Amino acid sequence: MLVVLGYLMVLTFMVLIMTKRLSPMLALIMVPTIFGLFAGAGLGIGDMVIEAIGDLAPTAALLMFAIMYFGLMIDVGLFDPLVRLILRVTGNDPAKVVLGTALLAGAVSLDGDGSTTFIVTTAAMLPIYLKLGMSPVVLTCVAGLANGTLNIVPWGGPTVRAAAALGVQPSEIFVPLVPSLIAGLVLVFVFSWLLGLSERRRLGTLELGGSKLAAAASAMSPLSQELASASRGGGPGVPGVGVSMFTSPTVALGVRGGRADGSRADGPGERAVDNPGGGVGSGSDGSANGSLGGGVTMADTMLDPDRATLRPRMIWFNLVLTVAVMVLLVADLFPLAYVFMVGTAVALLVNFPRVKEQSAEIVAHAPSIVGVVSMVFAAGVLIGVLNGTGMVDAMAQWLVDVIPTSMGPYLAVITGVLSLPLTFFMSNDAFYFGILPVLAQSGAAFGIDPVEMARASVVGQPVHLQSPLVPAILLLVSLANVNLGDHHKKVLWRAAIVSLVMLAVAIVVGVIPWG
Repeated sequence: MLVVLGYLMVLTFMVLIMTKRLSPMLALIMVPTIFGLFAGAGLGIGDMVIEAIGDLAPTAALLMFAIMYFGLMIDVGLFDPLVRLILRVTGNDPAKVVLGTALLAGAVSLDGDGSTTFIVTTAAMLPIYLKLGMSPVVLTCVAGLANGTLNIVPWGGPTVRAAAALGVQPSEIFVPLVPSLIAGLVLVFVFSWLLGLSERRRLGTLELGGSKLAAAASAMSPLSQELASASRGGGPGVPGVGVSMFTSPTVALGVRGGRADGSRADGPGERAVDNPGGGVGSGSDGSANGSLGGGVTMADTMLDPDRATLRPRMIWFNLVLTVAVMVLLVADLFPLAYVFMVGTAVALLVNFPRVKEQSAEIVAHAPSIVGVVSMVFAAGVLIGVLNGTGMVDAMAQWLVDVIPTSMGPYLAVITGVLSLPLTFFMSNDAFYFGILPVLAQSGAAFGIDPVEMARASVVGQPVHLQSPLVPAILLLVSLANVNLGDHHKKVLWRAAIVSLVMLAVAIVVGVIPWG
Protein backbone atom coordinates (compact mmCIF):
# COMPACT_ATOMS: atom_id res chain seq x y z
CA MET A 1 0.00 0.00 0.00
CA LEU A 2 2.81 2.44 0.86
CA VAL A 3 4.51 1.69 -2.45
CA VAL A 4 1.32 2.44 -4.40
CA LEU A 5 0.59 5.58 -2.41
CA GLY A 6 4.18 6.81 -2.75
CA TYR A 7 4.37 6.51 -6.52
CA LEU A 8 0.80 7.74 -6.97
CA MET A 9 1.58 10.79 -4.80
CA VAL A 10 4.62 11.74 -6.87
CA LEU A 11 2.72 11.13 -10.12
CA THR A 12 -0.21 13.26 -8.96
CA PHE A 13 2.14 16.07 -7.97
CA MET A 14 3.89 16.01 -11.35
CA VAL A 15 0.62 15.97 -13.31
CA LEU A 16 -0.83 18.88 -11.34
CA ILE A 17 2.15 21.17 -11.80
CA MET A 18 2.81 20.24 -15.44
CA THR A 19 -0.85 20.80 -16.39
CA LYS A 20 -0.86 23.96 -14.23
CA ARG A 21 -3.88 22.88 -12.22
CA LEU A 22 -2.02 23.96 -9.07
CA SER A 23 0.97 26.17 -8.45
CA PRO A 24 4.06 24.22 -7.32
CA MET A 25 3.87 25.57 -3.79
CA LEU A 26 0.23 24.55 -3.35
CA ALA A 27 0.89 21.14 -4.88
CA LEU A 28 3.86 20.58 -2.56
CA ILE A 29 1.61 21.22 0.42
CA MET A 30 -1.77 19.78 -0.52
CA VAL A 31 -0.84 16.58 -2.38
CA PRO A 32 1.48 15.12 0.31
CA THR A 33 -0.97 16.10 3.04
CA ILE A 34 -3.83 14.18 1.42
CA PHE A 35 -1.73 11.12 0.61
CA GLY A 36 -0.06 11.22 4.02
CA LEU A 37 -3.43 11.02 5.74
CA PHE A 38 -4.38 8.06 3.52
CA ALA A 39 -1.08 6.42 4.52
CA GLY A 40 -2.08 6.58 8.18
CA ALA A 41 0.04 9.53 9.30
CA GLY A 42 -2.83 10.83 11.41
CA LEU A 43 -2.04 13.57 13.90
CA GLY A 44 1.66 12.80 13.58
CA ILE A 45 1.81 14.33 10.12
CA GLY A 46 2.54 17.73 11.62
CA ASP A 47 5.61 16.47 13.45
CA MET A 48 6.86 14.77 10.27
CA VAL A 49 6.60 18.00 8.33
CA ILE A 50 8.16 20.19 11.02
CA GLU A 51 11.11 17.83 11.31
CA ALA A 52 11.69 18.05 7.56
CA ILE A 53 11.32 21.83 7.60
CA GLY A 54 13.90 21.99 10.38
CA ASP A 55 16.34 20.13 8.16
CA LEU A 56 15.60 22.53 5.29
CA ALA A 57 15.92 25.73 7.37
CA PRO A 58 19.68 26.18 6.71
CA THR A 59 19.04 25.76 2.99
CA ALA A 60 16.26 28.35 3.08
CA ALA A 61 18.54 30.77 4.93
CA LEU A 62 21.29 30.17 2.38
CA LEU A 63 18.99 30.86 -0.55
CA MET A 64 17.46 33.93 1.11
CA PHE A 65 20.75 35.69 1.72
CA ALA A 66 22.34 34.43 -1.51
CA ILE A 67 19.51 36.00 -3.49
CA MET A 68 19.87 39.21 -1.54
CA TYR A 69 23.66 39.32 -1.91
CA PHE A 70 23.74 38.74 -5.65
CA GLY A 71 20.76 41.04 -6.08
CA LEU A 72 22.79 43.78 -4.40
CA MET A 73 25.77 43.07 -6.63
CA ILE A 74 23.51 43.35 -9.67
CA ASP A 75 22.04 46.63 -8.46
CA VAL A 76 25.45 48.21 -7.83
CA GLY A 77 26.69 47.16 -11.29
CA LEU A 78 29.22 44.42 -10.56
CA PHE A 79 27.94 42.17 -13.38
CA ASP A 80 27.33 44.91 -15.96
CA PRO A 81 30.80 44.52 -17.57
CA LEU A 82 30.25 40.75 -17.83
CA VAL A 83 26.90 41.23 -19.56
CA ARG A 84 28.38 43.77 -21.96
CA LEU A 85 31.18 41.32 -22.77
CA ILE A 86 28.71 38.50 -23.42
CA LEU A 87 26.65 40.81 -25.63
CA ARG A 88 29.75 41.75 -27.63
CA VAL A 89 30.66 38.10 -28.13
CA THR A 90 27.17 36.76 -28.84
CA GLY A 91 25.67 39.86 -30.40
CA ASN A 92 21.92 39.64 -30.84
CA ASP A 93 22.02 36.05 -32.07
CA PRO A 94 19.75 33.91 -29.86
CA ALA A 95 21.64 30.74 -30.81
CA LYS A 96 24.93 32.18 -29.55
CA VAL A 97 23.24 33.55 -26.43
CA VAL A 98 21.88 30.12 -25.49
CA LEU A 99 25.24 28.48 -26.15
CA GLY A 100 26.87 31.19 -24.02
CA THR A 101 24.40 30.36 -21.26
CA ALA A 102 25.51 26.72 -21.32
CA LEU A 103 29.19 27.70 -21.22
CA LEU A 104 28.67 30.12 -18.34
CA ALA A 105 26.56 27.67 -16.32
CA GLY A 106 29.10 24.92 -16.94
CA ALA A 107 32.02 27.07 -15.84
CA VAL A 108 30.33 28.23 -12.64
CA SER A 109 29.12 24.67 -11.92
CA LEU A 110 32.73 23.63 -11.34
CA ASP A 111 32.43 24.96 -7.78
CA GLY A 112 29.97 22.13 -7.08
CA ASP A 113 27.19 24.40 -5.80
CA GLY A 114 23.99 24.57 -7.82
CA SER A 115 22.54 27.60 -6.05
CA THR A 116 25.57 29.76 -6.83
CA THR A 117 25.55 28.56 -10.43
CA PHE A 118 21.92 29.46 -10.98
CA ILE A 119 22.17 32.84 -9.28
CA VAL A 120 25.19 33.91 -11.31
CA THR A 121 23.85 32.50 -14.59
CA THR A 122 20.43 34.07 -14.14
CA ALA A 123 21.92 37.39 -13.07
CA ALA A 124 24.15 37.56 -16.13
CA MET A 125 21.89 36.06 -18.80
CA LEU A 126 18.24 36.77 -17.92
CA PRO A 127 18.44 40.47 -18.87
CA ILE A 128 19.82 39.47 -22.28
CA TYR A 129 17.00 36.96 -22.80
CA LEU A 130 14.40 39.58 -21.92
CA LYS A 131 16.01 42.23 -24.08
CA LEU A 132 16.03 39.94 -27.12
CA GLY A 133 12.56 38.56 -26.44
CA MET A 134 13.85 35.04 -25.74
CA SER A 135 12.13 32.47 -23.56
CA PRO A 136 13.38 32.27 -19.95
CA VAL A 137 12.37 28.59 -20.02
CA VAL A 138 15.24 28.01 -22.44
CA LEU A 139 17.60 29.62 -19.91
CA THR A 140 16.43 27.39 -17.06
CA CYS A 141 16.57 24.30 -19.30
CA VAL A 142 20.14 24.92 -20.43
CA ALA A 143 21.40 25.97 -16.99
CA GLY A 144 19.74 22.95 -15.37
CA LEU A 145 21.25 20.56 -17.92
CA ALA A 146 24.77 21.97 -17.57
CA ASN A 147 24.71 21.99 -13.80
CA GLY A 148 23.18 18.52 -13.52
CA THR A 149 25.78 17.02 -15.85
CA LEU A 150 28.65 18.52 -13.87
CA ASN A 151 27.12 17.48 -10.56
CA ILE A 152 29.25 14.30 -10.61
CA VAL A 153 32.49 16.18 -9.87
CA PRO A 154 34.32 14.53 -6.94
CA TRP A 155 33.77 17.50 -4.62
CA GLY A 156 30.05 17.49 -5.36
CA GLY A 157 27.45 15.93 -3.11
CA PRO A 158 26.39 12.81 -5.08
CA THR A 159 29.88 11.42 -5.67
CA VAL A 160 30.88 12.02 -2.07
CA ARG A 161 27.71 10.31 -0.83
CA ALA A 162 28.21 7.30 -3.08
CA ALA A 163 31.84 7.01 -1.98
CA ALA A 164 30.91 7.22 1.70
CA ALA A 165 28.05 4.73 1.37
CA LEU A 166 30.21 2.07 -0.32
CA GLY A 167 33.59 2.80 1.29
CA VAL A 168 35.45 3.87 -1.87
CA GLN A 169 37.35 7.01 -2.86
CA PRO A 170 35.55 9.79 -4.78
CA SER A 171 38.39 9.91 -7.30
CA GLU A 172 37.88 6.18 -8.04
CA ILE A 173 34.32 7.00 -9.02
CA PHE A 174 34.93 10.20 -10.97
CA VAL A 175 38.14 9.76 -12.96
CA PRO A 176 36.96 6.72 -14.97
CA LEU A 177 33.73 8.61 -15.71
CA VAL A 178 35.53 11.56 -17.38
CA PRO A 179 34.74 10.24 -20.90
CA SER A 180 31.08 10.02 -19.88
CA LEU A 181 31.20 13.54 -18.51
CA ILE A 182 32.71 14.85 -21.74
CA ALA A 183 30.05 13.08 -23.80
CA GLY A 184 27.33 14.48 -21.55
CA LEU A 185 28.66 18.03 -21.86
CA VAL A 186 28.92 17.74 -25.64
CA LEU A 187 25.29 16.66 -25.73
CA VAL A 188 24.31 19.57 -23.47
CA PHE A 189 25.98 21.99 -25.89
CA VAL A 190 24.23 20.30 -28.82
CA PHE A 191 20.87 20.67 -27.10
CA SER A 192 21.73 24.29 -26.28
CA TRP A 193 22.60 25.09 -29.89
CA LEU A 194 19.41 23.46 -31.15
CA LEU A 195 17.33 25.39 -28.61
CA GLY A 196 19.11 28.55 -29.69
CA LEU A 197 18.35 27.86 -33.35
CA SER A 198 14.71 27.29 -32.41
CA GLU A 199 14.64 30.66 -30.64
CA ARG A 200 16.32 32.29 -33.64
CA ARG A 201 13.63 30.93 -35.96
CA ARG A 202 10.83 31.94 -33.60
CA LEU A 203 12.09 35.47 -33.11
CA GLY A 204 12.70 35.82 -36.82
CA THR A 205 8.92 35.79 -37.29
CA LEU A 206 8.25 38.12 -34.37
CA GLU A 207 7.88 41.76 -35.34
CA LEU A 208 6.60 44.41 -32.99
CA GLY A 209 7.95 47.72 -34.12
CA GLY A 210 6.67 51.14 -35.12
CA SER A 211 2.90 51.23 -35.41
CA LYS A 212 2.56 47.72 -33.93
CA LEU A 213 4.35 48.85 -30.78
CA ALA A 214 2.12 51.89 -30.54
CA ALA A 215 -0.94 49.72 -31.01
CA ALA A 216 0.29 47.37 -28.29
CA ALA A 217 0.77 50.28 -25.92
CA SER A 218 -2.68 51.66 -26.66
CA ALA A 219 -4.21 48.23 -26.06
CA MET A 220 -2.82 48.09 -22.54
CA SER A 221 -5.21 48.46 -19.66
CA PRO A 222 -5.11 51.77 -17.73
CA LEU A 223 -3.42 49.97 -14.83
CA SER A 224 -0.72 48.58 -17.13
CA GLN A 225 -0.13 52.02 -18.66
CA GLU A 226 0.14 53.53 -15.20
CA LEU A 227 2.65 50.88 -14.12
CA ALA A 228 4.66 51.28 -17.30
CA SER A 229 4.75 55.03 -16.81
CA ALA A 230 5.77 54.64 -13.18
CA SER A 231 8.62 52.32 -14.09
CA ARG A 232 10.21 54.94 -16.32
CA GLY A 233 10.74 57.06 -13.27
CA GLY A 234 11.56 54.23 -10.90
CA GLY A 235 9.86 51.48 -8.98
CA PRO A 236 8.54 51.70 -5.44
CA GLY A 237 11.25 51.82 -2.85
CA VAL A 238 14.11 52.36 -5.27
CA PRO A 239 13.60 55.68 -7.09
CA GLY A 240 15.14 56.26 -10.44
CA VAL A 241 15.34 52.68 -11.63
CA GLY A 242 14.83 52.98 -15.36
CA VAL A 243 14.06 50.52 -18.11
CA SER A 244 16.56 51.37 -20.81
CA MET A 245 17.34 47.68 -21.33
CA PHE A 246 13.88 47.25 -22.86
CA THR A 247 14.44 49.41 -25.92
CA SER A 248 14.56 46.71 -28.58
CA PRO A 249 11.85 47.08 -31.26
CA THR A 250 10.82 43.47 -30.56
CA VAL A 251 10.02 44.22 -26.94
CA ALA A 252 6.39 44.10 -25.94
CA LEU A 253 4.77 45.81 -23.02
CA GLY A 254 3.68 43.39 -20.32
CA VAL A 255 1.56 43.57 -17.21
CA ARG A 256 2.40 43.18 -13.58
CA GLY A 257 1.77 39.92 -11.85
CA GLY A 258 2.34 37.22 -14.44
CA ARG A 259 3.94 33.83 -14.82
CA ALA A 260 6.31 32.94 -17.58
CA ASP A 261 3.45 31.20 -19.34
CA GLY A 262 1.58 34.46 -19.72
CA SER A 263 -0.98 33.87 -16.96
CA ARG A 264 -1.24 35.80 -13.74
CA ALA A 265 0.77 34.82 -10.68
CA ASP A 266 -2.07 34.96 -8.21
CA GLY A 267 -1.17 31.73 -6.43
CA PRO A 268 0.17 32.07 -2.90
CA GLY A 269 3.39 30.35 -3.97
CA GLU A 270 4.12 32.55 -6.93
CA ARG A 271 5.67 35.97 -7.14
CA ALA A 272 3.45 38.84 -8.20
CA VAL A 273 6.27 40.60 -9.98
CA ASP A 274 6.70 42.04 -13.43
CA ASN A 275 5.75 39.43 -15.98
CA PRO A 276 8.68 38.53 -18.20
CA GLY A 277 6.58 36.31 -20.37
CA GLY A 278 3.06 37.64 -20.50
CA GLY A 279 1.65 40.62 -22.27
CA VAL A 280 1.41 41.52 -25.90
CA GLY A 281 3.60 39.44 -28.14
CA SER A 282 4.31 36.73 -25.63
CA GLY A 283 4.86 33.29 -27.10
CA SER A 284 2.75 30.34 -26.09
CA ASP A 285 5.84 28.48 -25.01
CA GLY A 286 6.48 30.81 -22.13
CA SER A 287 8.65 33.20 -24.07
CA ALA A 288 9.45 36.60 -22.73
CA ASN A 289 9.39 39.71 -24.81
CA GLY A 290 10.23 42.13 -22.05
CA SER A 291 8.06 44.00 -19.60
CA LEU A 292 7.60 47.40 -18.12
CA GLY A 293 6.23 47.32 -14.63
CA GLY A 294 6.26 49.12 -11.33
CA GLY A 295 8.16 46.46 -9.39
CA VAL A 296 11.90 45.94 -9.20
CA THR A 297 13.38 42.62 -10.28
CA MET A 298 16.84 41.45 -11.22
CA ALA A 299 16.14 41.93 -14.90
CA ASP A 300 14.71 45.42 -14.48
CA THR A 301 17.89 46.86 -13.03
CA MET A 302 20.62 44.88 -14.75
CA LEU A 303 21.51 46.94 -17.81
CA ASP A 304 20.13 50.39 -17.02
CA PRO A 305 23.19 52.70 -17.00
CA ASP A 306 21.26 55.43 -15.19
CA ARG A 307 19.85 53.50 -12.26
CA ALA A 308 20.25 55.17 -8.91
CA THR A 309 21.72 52.07 -7.28
CA LEU A 310 24.88 52.01 -9.42
CA ARG A 311 28.12 52.31 -7.45
CA PRO A 312 30.87 52.49 -10.11
CA ARG A 313 33.48 53.70 -7.61
CA MET A 314 32.90 50.60 -5.48
CA ILE A 315 33.29 48.03 -8.25
CA TRP A 316 36.72 46.82 -7.10
CA PHE A 317 35.60 46.53 -3.50
CA ASN A 318 32.51 44.59 -4.55
CA LEU A 319 34.61 42.35 -6.79
CA VAL A 320 37.04 41.55 -3.96
CA LEU A 321 34.14 40.96 -1.57
CA THR A 322 32.45 38.58 -4.04
CA VAL A 323 35.69 36.68 -4.66
CA ALA A 324 36.16 36.37 -0.88
CA VAL A 325 32.62 35.02 -0.51
CA MET A 326 33.24 32.47 -3.29
CA VAL A 327 36.54 31.37 -1.73
CA LEU A 328 34.87 30.86 1.65
CA LEU A 329 32.09 28.86 -0.02
CA VAL A 330 34.60 26.50 -1.63
CA ALA A 331 36.83 26.31 1.47
CA ASP A 332 33.80 25.30 3.57
CA LEU A 333 35.23 26.94 6.72
CA PHE A 334 31.86 28.33 7.79
CA PRO A 335 28.24 27.37 7.12
CA LEU A 336 27.27 28.65 3.70
CA ALA A 337 24.26 30.56 4.99
CA TYR A 338 26.46 32.45 7.48
CA VAL A 339 28.92 33.39 4.72
CA PHE A 340 26.14 34.99 2.68
CA MET A 341 24.67 36.65 5.77
CA VAL A 342 27.95 38.41 6.54
CA GLY A 343 28.59 39.17 2.86
CA THR A 344 25.14 40.75 2.52
CA ALA A 345 25.60 42.83 5.66
CA VAL A 346 28.99 44.13 4.50
CA ALA A 347 27.70 44.87 1.00
CA LEU A 348 24.72 46.80 2.34
CA LEU A 349 26.78 48.75 4.84
CA VAL A 350 29.45 49.83 2.35
CA ASN A 351 27.31 50.46 -0.74
CA PHE A 352 24.24 51.84 0.99
CA PRO A 353 25.35 53.48 4.26
CA ARG A 354 21.99 55.16 4.92
CA VAL A 355 19.35 53.14 6.72
CA LYS A 356 16.65 54.27 4.29
CA GLU A 357 18.69 53.01 1.32
CA GLN A 358 19.34 49.70 3.05
CA SER A 359 15.64 49.20 3.71
CA ALA A 360 14.78 50.05 0.10
CA GLU A 361 17.26 47.49 -1.21
CA ILE A 362 15.92 44.75 1.07
CA VAL A 363 12.34 45.49 0.01
CA ALA A 364 13.34 45.57 -3.66
CA HIS A 365 14.47 41.93 -3.56
CA ALA A 366 11.71 40.66 -1.28
CA PRO A 367 9.58 39.16 -4.12
CA SER A 368 12.40 36.86 -5.25
CA ILE A 369 13.16 35.85 -1.67
CA VAL A 370 9.57 35.08 -0.71
CA GLY A 371 9.02 33.07 -3.89
CA VAL A 372 11.93 30.68 -3.44
CA VAL A 373 11.94 30.37 0.36
CA SER A 374 8.22 29.55 0.42
CA MET A 375 8.85 26.81 -2.16
CA VAL A 376 11.68 25.34 -0.08
CA PHE A 377 9.56 25.16 3.05
CA ALA A 378 6.63 23.76 1.07
CA ALA A 379 8.96 21.02 -0.20
CA GLY A 380 9.37 20.10 3.47
CA VAL A 381 5.81 18.77 3.44
CA LEU A 382 6.60 16.34 0.61
CA ILE A 383 9.89 15.25 2.16
CA GLY A 384 8.36 14.90 5.61
CA VAL A 385 5.50 12.72 4.41
CA LEU A 386 7.75 10.54 2.22
CA ASN A 387 10.14 9.88 5.10
CA GLY A 388 7.74 9.92 8.04
CA THR A 389 5.22 7.48 6.61
CA GLY A 390 7.92 5.10 5.38
CA MET A 391 6.97 5.57 1.72
CA VAL A 392 10.60 6.11 0.65
CA ASP A 393 11.80 2.89 2.30
CA ALA A 394 8.86 0.91 0.90
CA MET A 395 9.39 2.24 -2.63
CA ALA A 396 13.10 1.44 -2.50
CA GLN A 397 12.64 -2.08 -1.15
CA TRP A 398 9.96 -2.84 -3.74
CA LEU A 399 12.32 -1.89 -6.55
CA VAL A 400 15.05 -4.14 -5.15
CA ASP A 401 12.61 -7.03 -4.77
CA VAL A 402 11.19 -6.83 -8.30
CA ILE A 403 14.59 -7.16 -9.99
CA PRO A 404 14.79 -10.83 -11.15
CA THR A 405 17.78 -12.91 -10.08
CA SER A 406 18.58 -13.57 -13.74
CA MET A 407 19.26 -9.86 -14.14
CA GLY A 408 21.96 -9.96 -11.46
CA PRO A 409 24.95 -9.68 -13.84
CA TYR A 410 23.40 -6.51 -15.28
CA LEU A 411 22.78 -4.95 -11.88
CA ALA A 412 25.27 -2.10 -12.43
CA VAL A 413 23.45 -1.06 -15.61
CA ILE A 414 20.10 -1.46 -13.87
CA THR A 415 21.37 0.76 -11.07
CA GLY A 416 22.34 3.41 -13.60
CA VAL A 417 18.89 3.34 -15.20
CA LEU A 418 17.13 3.34 -11.83
CA SER A 419 19.16 6.34 -10.71
CA LEU A 420 17.18 8.54 -13.11
CA PRO A 421 13.70 8.16 -11.56
CA LEU A 422 14.85 7.34 -8.03
CA THR A 423 17.03 10.40 -7.53
CA PHE A 424 14.24 12.51 -9.04
CA PHE A 425 11.59 11.17 -6.68
CA MET A 426 13.72 11.17 -3.53
CA SER A 427 16.66 12.96 -2.01
CA ASN A 428 20.26 12.00 -2.73
CA ASP A 429 20.65 10.97 0.89
CA ALA A 430 17.74 8.53 0.62
CA PHE A 431 19.09 7.01 -2.58
CA TYR A 432 22.79 6.80 -1.81
CA PHE A 433 22.52 5.78 1.84
CA GLY A 434 19.29 3.79 1.63
CA ILE A 435 19.08 2.09 -1.76
CA LEU A 436 22.61 1.98 -3.18
CA PRO A 437 24.11 -0.17 -0.38
CA VAL A 438 21.37 -2.79 -0.90
CA LEU A 439 21.92 -2.80 -4.65
CA ALA A 440 25.71 -2.96 -4.20
CA GLN A 441 25.45 -5.88 -1.83
CA SER A 442 23.32 -7.74 -4.37
CA GLY A 443 25.76 -6.84 -7.15
CA ALA A 444 28.71 -8.21 -5.16
CA ALA A 445 27.16 -11.67 -5.37
CA PHE A 446 27.54 -11.45 -9.15
CA GLY A 447 31.11 -10.16 -9.08
CA ILE A 448 30.33 -6.46 -9.52
CA ASP A 449 32.71 -4.22 -7.56
CA PRO A 450 31.18 -1.57 -5.25
CA VAL A 451 33.04 1.20 -7.12
CA GLU A 452 31.37 0.11 -10.37
CA MET A 453 27.98 0.32 -8.70
CA ALA A 454 28.91 3.76 -7.37
CA ARG A 455 29.81 4.97 -10.86
CA ALA A 456 26.50 3.75 -12.22
CA SER A 457 24.60 5.44 -9.41
CA VAL A 458 25.75 8.97 -10.28
CA VAL A 459 24.86 9.05 -13.98
CA GLY A 460 21.28 10.06 -13.17
CA GLN A 461 22.31 13.43 -11.77
CA PRO A 462 21.19 15.47 -14.82
CA VAL A 463 17.67 14.24 -14.05
CA HIS A 464 18.04 14.56 -10.27
CA LEU A 465 18.87 18.27 -10.50
CA GLN A 466 15.46 18.96 -12.04
CA SER A 467 13.59 17.48 -9.05
CA PRO A 468 11.30 19.76 -7.03
CA LEU A 469 13.02 18.27 -3.97
CA VAL A 470 16.21 20.11 -4.98
CA PRO A 471 16.14 23.65 -3.54
CA ALA A 472 18.54 24.93 -6.20
CA ILE A 473 16.11 24.20 -9.05
CA LEU A 474 13.36 25.98 -7.14
CA LEU A 475 15.72 28.93 -6.89
CA LEU A 476 16.40 28.84 -10.64
CA VAL A 477 12.77 28.84 -11.76
CA SER A 478 11.92 31.46 -9.14
CA LEU A 479 14.64 33.88 -10.25
CA ALA A 480 13.71 33.41 -13.92
CA ASN A 481 9.97 33.65 -13.08
CA VAL A 482 9.37 30.37 -14.92
CA ASN A 483 6.65 27.88 -14.08
CA LEU A 484 8.16 24.64 -12.77
CA GLY A 485 5.90 22.60 -15.02
CA ASP A 486 7.09 24.52 -18.10
CA HIS A 487 10.67 23.87 -17.06
CA HIS A 488 10.02 20.14 -16.61
CA LYS A 489 8.33 19.79 -19.99
CA LYS A 490 11.36 21.23 -21.75
CA VAL A 491 14.18 19.77 -19.65
CA LEU A 492 13.24 16.31 -18.37
CA TRP A 493 13.46 14.33 -21.62
CA ARG A 494 16.69 16.08 -22.54
CA ALA A 495 18.15 15.36 -19.10
CA ALA A 496 17.14 11.70 -19.42
CA ILE A 497 18.92 11.43 -22.78
CA VAL A 498 22.07 13.04 -21.34
CA SER A 499 22.06 10.56 -18.43
CA LEU A 500 21.53 7.54 -20.68
CA VAL A 501 24.29 8.66 -23.04
CA MET A 502 26.67 9.02 -20.08
CA LEU A 503 25.71 5.50 -18.98
CA ALA A 504 26.21 4.12 -22.49
CA VAL A 505 29.66 5.70 -22.81
CA ALA A 506 30.67 4.29 -19.42
CA ILE A 507 29.61 0.83 -20.58
CA VAL A 508 31.50 1.18 -23.86
CA VAL A 509 34.77 2.24 -22.18
CA GLY A 510 34.37 -0.56 -19.66
CA VAL A 511 34.07 1.35 -16.36
CA ILE A 512 30.54 0.02 -15.80
CA PRO A 513 30.18 -3.73 -16.51
CA TRP A 514 27.64 -5.08 -18.98
CA GLY A 515 26.80 -8.62 -17.92
